Amino acid sequence: MRRTSSLVPQAGVAPPGAEPPAVAPRRETLRTEFPFELPRGYVDDTGTVHRDGVMRLATARDELVPLRDDRVRENPPYLTVVLLSRVIVRIGTVVDVHPGVVEDLFASDLAFLQDLYRRINSEGHTRASVACPECRHHFVVDIAGGRLGES
Repeated sequence: MRRTSSLVPQAGVAPPGAEPPAVAPRRETLRTEFPFELPRGYVDDTGTVHRDGVMRLATARDELVPLRDDRVRENPPYLTVVLLSRVIVRIGTVVDVHPGVVEDLFASDLAFLQDLYRRINSEGHTRASVACPECRHHFVVDIAGGRLGES
């Protein structure tokens, strides 16, 4: 008596002699938005303090358009204000982040956002290597925000 068997392929396993199933290429995702927490916070007209926000990656247009702005032509350092107002998606509940909002930020918050912009657009990440001043232990922190003491 001759026995025959029918091969039932198992999920993900090719029968003998058959080509293995095609593996879909792994898709790489690009992070385009970065949450942050301002050191001091933006104070709106009602006195509400807004600290958390989101900044997106800059495009070539974001860096070129401000160069045609008359305020920037008259005062080149104003470029920072216009540029940041283009890439900050929101600060707290404020979603209309225009140059006037950026002008009203505390100097420490402006410096923080300038550094964040440089990091995410030049270096591609918001992590920094730091060392504890007491024990000299080295570790990495995400400087895009979060609560004090978190990494």
